[in-house]
Amino acid sequence: MAKADSGDGPAVFIILIVGFLMAFGSLFVEVAYHPPVWIHLVVFLPLTVLLCLALLRPMKGLLVAAQFHNQASEAGRGDV
Repeated sequence: MAKADSGDGPAVFIILIVGFLMAFGSLFVEVAYHPPVWIHLVVFLPLTVLLCLALLRPMKGLLVAAQFHNQASEAGRGDV
């Protein structure tokens, strides 16, 4: 089923979304509480990995559903 290929789209969106959330959360915690660096690593590194893994499957489903809904097809030349 070549038409249902979402490619790298879900990963890109997840990197942007989770990266924003983790950067904002880390900066907020740093300014509010001033914890040591190891606290950031212990809290935010596993949280980042878990969020990325948790969001990957639903985001892929959303992008494949959007392809079917919009009847997207592979880009090609018009003269062939």
